[in-house]
Amino acid sequence: MIVQNLPPNAPADTPRFVITQVDHARATGTLAEAYGNETFAPLDPFEPLAYMVGHHDEGWTAVDAAAVVDPSTRLPYHLTQTPAHLLVITSTGSPNHNELHHPLSGLISSMHTYGLYNGRYGLSDKVYIDTIAPEMRPRVDAMLGMELARQDTLKKQLRTMPELSDYADEDCLFYYYKLLQFFDTLGLYFHLTYGDIRAEATFKNVPRRLKDDVTIKITPLDENRYALDPFPFNDDVTLSTRGRYLAPLDEGVSKAAAALAETPFEEQTVMLVEG
Repeated sequence: MIVQNLPPNAPADTPRFVITQVDHARATGTLAEAYGNETFAPLDPFEPLAYMVGHHDEGWTAVDAAAVVDPSTRLPYHLTQTPAHLLVITSTGSPNHNELHHPLSGLISSMHTYGLYNGRYGLSDKVYIDTIAPEMRPRVDAMLGMELARQDTLKKQLRTMPELSDYADEDCLFYYYKLLQFFDTLGLYFHLTYGDIRAEATFKNVPRRLKDDVTIKITPLDENRYALDPFPFNDDVTLSTRGRYLAPLDEGVSKAAAALAETPFEEQTVMLVEG
């Protein structure tokens, strides 16, 4: 679950925009579908990559449905505060789902899981594995070992498929991985933070094509319009994300599922334009 930040002066009981990880992924999928122009190569092969981006957090379905409450906020656990024993469930669930769809979808999804624990393969200085409590470390290490084994199996499978064998090249796979990281982090830029406090930011290592990366800058023009430079999409992009506004629950409530079920969905919508 993503519990969106508010401005520092917002009252403590202000409802927060709560987004399931699946809805976060669906929104990032629209970015993948619009990616590509004369400068930035579109997704290739399109279908398994676009599907994977739009379903890269499918393993969160059961965890988000349970909506366990963080006693420190009295809201569902936010993404980065989710207990490690629940994260292990999500970490294997997403590659499991994507592998059933297509071996390339499963492979990049598995790389995403492994990268989240290991500094996004060097693209980030946040190494989550170093923060795992000692009692959970053996379980996490075993899960990551299974993901590496999954990746080896899927690479071998791709290499036996004439139409996909070239895509199993390590450079090509890392290119796809970096594309997913861009879509994911661009989506999180909007999902983590309320519009009034979004600031100018940069996204590094964004592939224009294989072995050709650039840094993209995003600049808020107003609360609903954001300019990207260079612009990686084939046209202006409308990014709509559904979620629910939920106020902190009463003390002692351990699950937010009932409150969420009674709360109607709303949408936050922004426009991405050329800078």
